[in-house]
This record gives sequence, C-alpha cells and structure tokens, in this order.
Amino acid sequence: MNEPRRGRADGAAWTCPACDRRFGRRNQSHECRPGTTLDAWFADRPPEHRRICDLIVDHLWELGPIDVDPVDVGVLIKRSRTFVELRPRRGHLALSFMLSRRVEDPRIFKRLSPSATRHAHFVELAEPSDVDDQLREWLTEAYADSPA
Repeated sequence: MNEPRRGRADGAAWTCPACDRRFGRRNQSHECRPGTTLDAWFADRPPEHRRICDLIVDHLWELGPIDVDPVDVGVLIKRSRTFVELRPRRGHLALSFMLSRRVEDPRIFKRLSPSATRHAHFVELAEPSDVDDQLREWLTEAYADSPA
C-alpha cells in the first residue's frame, strides 16, 4: 500500500481547520494535532504488523472510501466516524470493529456495548494470516453498518 491511503470518506461532517483531521460531528473534541503517516507509525513496529494493517485497509478500500488516520494511540479507520481501530500491544495489534450485533466467537477477547445497537469487538492479530475470510466478513459488515 502506498503512503498514505487517505481515501477521504465522503460522509465526514467536519474537518478540523487546525489539524486537518476529519470527524463525524462538527467541532468534535479531540487532541488537536495532525496525524502521522502509516510509514512513520509503523517505523519502530514489527513489519508483520504493517502487513496486517495493509491487508485490512486494502480490504476496506475495496468496499468504498475510507479515511485512514494514524495517530499516537493507533490507526483509526473512518467513514463518517471511526468504525475500525488498530492499537499496538506487546506482540500483536488489537483490532476493534463496530457491529450492530453481538458476535460470539473464541477469537474475540473483549466486547463493549456503548448502546443497545452498537457493539465493539476486539481481536488480537499477530500475523498477516490472522486476517482471514472470517475477519474480512466482520470488517465488511462493520463497513456496511457504519454511517457513510
């Protein structure tokens, strides 16, 4: 994947004039600093973690426009709002994705339900092979469930 893969999802409602980051709500509170690049974010991380990110972003990009926002805490992937995140952990990346249903699967190590209709699911990804057909199905569903 070439640098940076910022598709600029059409639905983002507001771009911060100070940091040029896009958000789903006007004047959304955020840490107002420009994001970095994927190359810079992955510079000191294992190369297989960059490959994992590339596989996820490439899959989502095939579905439609996305905005990839590498920031200090992780890589945020958005349409009008963040629906997928990759965060660094010791030895793996923690992937979270939002769905309108609760998924029960042994790979999911944590779930949060911020509302009755939104469920965050967390999966550990250590190798590119962890981005398999099942994970791509969940990512496709998360893309479809997220507001454009």
